[in-house]
Amino acid sequence: MAKNYDGMAVGVFELDNLVACFVALDAASKAANVTIQSVERNRLKSGACVKMRGSVSDVNAAMEVALETAKPLGKIVSHTVIAAPTADTEVAIKMTINK
Repeated sequence: MAKNYDGMAVGVFELDNLVACFVALDAASKAANVTIQSVERNRLKSGACVKMRGSVSDVNAAMEVALETAKPLGKIVSHTVIAAPTADTEVAIKMTINK
């Protein structure tokens, strides 16, 4: 059953290798009250994109820890926090999961 993420912030980070993503998402989920929504492997490269959900403050804290943890392990390709995703953004986020 799909979890309802309405009203939750989303944090997204992409790293250049899958191992770094798992280490970073583990650190993030231990640092703050966030839920990992998805891990999407980049099929053309060895990296992955992680989406995590929670309150704005929790997602910001988790993102900070994730990026600090990832720095010695790989390249940070990009990252962002969207505090209040619109309904259209939510649809787009769902469309990218498992693609």
